[in-house]
Amino acid sequence: MAEGNIIRVGCGAIILNDKNEVLLLKRSANSRWKPSTWARPGGEVEFGETIEEALKREIKEEVGVEIKVIRQLSFHQNIDEGKKMHWLSFGFLAKCVSGSVKNCEPDKHDELKWFSLNDLPTPLDNLTKESIEDYFISKNK
Repeated sequence: MAEGNIIRVGCGAIILNDKNEVLLLKRSANSRWKPSTWARPGGEVEFGETIEEALKREIKEEVGVEIKVIRQLSFHQNIDEGKKMHWLSFGFLAKCVSGSVKNCEPDKHDELKWFSLNDLPTPLDNLTKESIEDYFISKNK
């Protein structure tokens, strides 16, 4: 591996409400990864954390709610050689169990909104799109 290149592990959740809407964040224009795209809440796994622990921590930090992880939906990779970034990302299905959804990191996210799964915003982050596609595949099995 070339010096400076890092492989990172990330996680994100497709959080659905009672109306079967998905919670998405719009990344700010200065985001280090896919700026100005709509994405599932989540983030990077820290050393010593399980993926599920990281997911719960990141969701609490970003949107202020406690979640219950229902199941893993996906595993995908993103490689951006120009930015020397390589992400291994795990997608999960989750639901809110306590707290009120709010944008807790307005410096990182411009908006936070619930969307119908049949009417998603654009541009949609590819990891989020893949997790939603995996959700539909798993739902129809």
